Amino acid sequence: MVVAIAACGQNTAQPIASDALPDFKQGVPIGIAFSQTSNMALLGQESVNGAKIADTYFNGKGGVDGMLVKLIFQDVGGDEVGAINAFQTLINKEKVVGIVGPSSSQQAFSADPIAERAKVPTIGASNTAKGIPQIGEYIARVSAPISVVAPTAVKAAIKIDPQIRRVAVFYAQNDAFTTSETEIFQAAVKANGLELVTVQKFQTSDTDFQAQASNALNLNPNLMIISGLAADGGNLVRQIRELGYKGLIIGGNGLNTSNIFAVCKALCDRLLIAQAYSPGFPSDINQTFRTLYQNQYKKDPPQFSAQAFTAIQVFVEALQELNRTHKIAQMPLPELRRLLNQQILAGKYNTPLGEIGFTPEGEIVQKSFYVAQIKMESGDRGKFVFLAE
Repeated sequence: MVVAIAACGQNTAQPIASDALPDFKQGVPIGIAFSQTSNMALLGQESVNGAKIADTYFNGKGGVDGMLVKLIFQDVGGDEVGAINAFQTLINKEKVVGIVGPSSSQQAFSADPIAERAKVPTIGASNTAKGIPQIGEYIARVSAPISVVAPTAVKAAIKIDPQIRRVAVFYAQNDAFTTSETEIFQAAVKANGLELVTVQKFQTSDTDFQAQASNALNLNPNLMIISGLAADGGNLVRQIRELGYKGLIIGGNGLNTSNIFAVCKALCDRLLIAQAYSPGFPSDINQTFRTLYQNQYKKDPPQFSAQAFTAIQVFVEALQELNRTHKIAQMPLPELRRLLNQQILAGKYNTPLGEIGFTPEGEIVQKSFYVAQIKMESGDRGKFVFLAE
């Protein structure tokens, strides 16, 4: 496995000359900007795991026509500053051909413009908020927008319990993704003829949700929807259950990780979460990815891992296609980045997510979506059980 890890920090390197040729002696450098620390790490680590599986798989197949892929990892932490520093380092010091990341939409709105100004292709692998591809022509994503994915969970809840009428919504008000996601959930509640009885706000740094949970329970909802991250969202699930709520709970994409099991433990049981990936998707690439992941991590791959793998696959296959006509090692890096971005958007890719492509502005085109329900087994061990359509 060829993985380079660099420290995150402010970068003062000068921009590369327009005629500078890339140095691929150590491999074709692709930046991987995910959270490995902070409250975002529960999600970011799953993305890192998927990237490492991609490193093993694609370099095992010869990389880019015999040139190895060199993944350069940067920790974006949990805030915008961490993401900005990581992007600056990857672009100016590491001279990557492109970037996968950052971990959150909140970070993307701050860091992606840096990549856009430098004209560096960037693929979001876990950024689902409204407006991400519109940041610029060099910004794309393989993480389907929450506007497409989230409503499927509401429909699944109604199918499980047709008596659902009253809905309580909770969301973290200090995060761009969760504030975007809750708007989608609230619209879906109304579109399905349900009554939105309350909207409760919290912070991603909160640990005590007794006030919000009690306020909601006093209104007798029979469905609750949470838009948060894994740590805060998991604690909110746990406290809602401890206060006696027996109905269905929908978790947003920020709770879409097996790392939540250690947070709410047995009380995670029955939590519904919409999915943009299924380990059971019947394709050769997905079954290979699933086997590699199971062998390495002893469990099925989660969505964030599959999306990170897919983002790297897009880069590798676009580089392979570009090398057939332009010999990427002989191109000035700015020109390589420009043509690589064009190739990424023009391509079609058979990935663990299914066949995907991109709109001209970088939005993923994906066909298949799912809903899973958590089934806890013992302690903090559980699994996502995919519901029949």
